[in-house]
Amino acid sequence: MRHEEFIGQVQDRARLPGWGDAERASRATLETLGERVPEGLADHLAAQLPHEIGEHLRRTEVYGGLGSGERFGKHDFIERVALRAGTNEARAAFLARSVLDVVGDATQGSITAKVRDALPPDVRELMPAGHHGRPPA
Repeated sequence: MRHEEFIGQVQDRARLPGWGDAERASRATLETLGERVPEGLADHLAAQLPHEIGEHLRRTEVYGGLGSGERFGKHDFIERVALRAGTNEARAAFLARSVLDVVGDATQGSITAKVRDALPPDVRELMPAGHHGRPPA
C-alpha cells in the first residue's frame, strides 16, 4: 500500500473532510501505538507500512518522560491521541479505530496479531478483532 492510499483510506473510514486531517489522525494514533508496543515490534509493524506512515511508529518523541513499550491503558491511549490530533476523546477513539483498521489492512496478519497480543485487553479493543491483514508476500 502506498502512502496516498493509506491516508485516503483513513480519510474515508474516519469520514474526515481533508487530507491533512487524515494525516494528523494517522500520526497521532501511530505515535501513541509506538509508545505502547515494544520497540522491536513497532519496527516490524513500521516495515510493513508505507515509509512515511511507518516512521510515526519509530518516533523517538517521548510522552511523559517514558518511552517505547510503556504500559498504559485505553483511556491514556485515547487521551494521547486526542491531544496529538487536537480533538476530544470520543472523536479520538473513533479516529484511532479507523487508523488501526487501515493498519490491519496494510500489514501481514501475523504482524497485526503480534501487535494486538502485545496490547492490554482494553487497548486491544481499538484494533479490529480477527483482522487478518494482507497475506505474506
